[in-house]
Amino acid sequence: MNRLNAYRGLLVWLLIGVMMILLFNILSTPRKGEQEMIFSDFMGKLDADEIQEVIIKGNIITGQLKDGKNFKTYTAEYPDLVQTLRDQNVKITVKPEEQNPWYWNLFFSWGPIIFLVVIWIFFMRQMQTGGNKALSFGKAKAKLVSEKSVKITFADVAGIEEAKAEVQEIIDFLKDPQKFQKLGGKIPKGVLLVGAPGTGKTLLARAIAGEAGVPFFSMSGSDFVEMFVGVGASRVRDLFDQAKKSAPCIIFIDEIDAVGRHRGAGLGGGHDEREQTLNQLLVEMDGFESNVGVIILAATNRPDVLDPALLRPGRFDRQVVVPQPDVKGRLEILKVHTRNVPVDEKVNLDEIARGTPGFSGADLENLVNEAALLAARNAKTKVEKSDFEAAKDKVLMGVERRSMIISEEEKKNTAYHEAGHSLVAKLTPGTDPLHKVSIIPRGRALGVTQQLPIDDKYTYSKDYLLKALSVFLGGRAAEEIALNHMTTGAGNDLERATDLARKMVTEWGMSEKLGPLTFGKKDEQIFLGREIVRHKDYSEKTAIDIDEEVKKIVIEAYNTSKNLLTANRDILETLAKALLEKETMDGAEIDALIQEAESKRTVQV
Repeated sequence: MNRLNAYRGLLVWLLIGVMMILLFNILSTPRKGEQEMIFSDFMGKLDADEIQEVIIKGNIITGQLKDGKNFKTYTAEYPDLVQTLRDQNVKITVKPEEQNPWYWNLFFSWGPIIFLVVIWIFFMRQMQTGGNKALSFGKAKAKLVSEKSVKITFADVAGIEEAKAEVQEIIDFLKDPQKFQKLGGKIPKGVLLVGAPGTGKTLLARAIAGEAGVPFFSMSGSDFVEMFVGVGASRVRDLFDQAKKSAPCIIFIDEIDAVGRHRGAGLGGGHDEREQTLNQLLVEMDGFESNVGVIILAATNRPDVLDPALLRPGRFDRQVVVPQPDVKGRLEILKVHTRNVPVDEKVNLDEIARGTPGFSGADLENLVNEAALLAARNAKTKVEKSDFEAAKDKVLMGVERRSMIISEEEKKNTAYHEAGHSLVAKLTPGTDPLHKVSIIPRGRALGVTQQLPIDDKYTYSKDYLLKALSVFLGGRAAEEIALNHMTTGAGNDLERATDLARKMVTEWGMSEKLGPLTFGKKDEQIFLGREIVRHKDYSEKTAIDIDEEVKKIVIEAYNTSKNLLTANRDILETLAKALLEKETMDGAEIDALIQEAESKRTVQV
């Protein structure tokens, strides 16, 4: 908005300047067709009897020639001029000389200079004031958040109660420091919010700003770094100078990993701009000069790449983990996001919370928003259960692509593929319950089989992973059994299965042959991205053994799926035909179909 106002002001000044120039030209330009001539030419034309009439105004003579042309000339003291004109029978008109006001002469003589000076001052002010102007690179771009502008409080933050309790101490200290100081306690100088994307780190910081009642400076980590050397360090100094003047206060740096990464890992040597900025930040947080009353709050989802000096006590004393919400937390988050949404009475938020394991706070907010948009699209007055189900399918599986033209052969192949996944998942005890199966193209997939765990999982057993591998490979096994061919549709399944099996062998020590060891240390280049280099810390023979173990695990899982589907070929055919007819089936419908098929088999026996 400030930049827009600056452009508007510049445009106004430019218009004023153009108008002044046009006015000056209009007033100073001779009349149309008026030719200025020297006095000797005028006298020559007078002697040649070519002048029709003249108007004498002081020493200015204007008039008209007999051929109709207008002219203008200037004369000095010439006492016989009038007599000469009379002798030539020229019509003579005499007018008093006009005296322009003093301010008029001042305007035309000094106006352009004054205008240029004003424009220069305007440009200099625009370049030197404000954090985003041309000559103020070293000024911090921190936004001072006032109490009136922040309407988010802890009541708007749900699902992360432990994190709220941790940061509540900071607010209590700012409001009542004696409570802690009388026991010799010191408030942490810095608090680092750590969590996966979408868990609510920035939201928690905004709630702290709303609850603290003290000045709150907000800045992004990327705002420090510019293409000019030394700008980042200068901005850090300016930020802390502003904060010291407003102490007690809170500084919030979002995405601090943009500036706080390990030193010495860049390609430009040790003395690059990013490291200078980090060094200045370290000094300001806990250097020779103390920052009394200035609390640093930062957020990141990559704590592993931060410099150790940044994480030591005295800088970021406390790391507050903002985790993925559990089922209770998801329920509280859904309640927060549905406060202003008209939800139908039949909607059970507890059921939605149980059906969305692994969802972050941002995912749940998006789920509620998508459901509201779907309800509005269908001209409903309230958001119903079907809207939430459709929104969940859209978030988890992608948008339906019903307009996509698919041949009957490909549709049949997709039906058998998804039936294979579904049947293996249903007939293998210990796998996640089947939620929904669809052969309608969604996102980049031609079909989707969706499983939802009963509860949140934090660790996985080897048995569970082997069964998951069987489910991954059930689609390819079904294609081979029922259609006697293989397609590229199983490409993503094979990739996921191979990746999972390799992690079981190299990271989780789940190979009987290789034992409880990990292989392949991750050598991560901080400024090049994640896991670009994987250090090979094992021999060639071990590499061969790893490949053999990975292959063995995948092949055994594939054979398990193949044997299971071969033994239940009739159910596979029935399920595939049902999918071709209905296109989408939920877990209850598949359960009923399998039970019916098993009962028919029993009767036949």
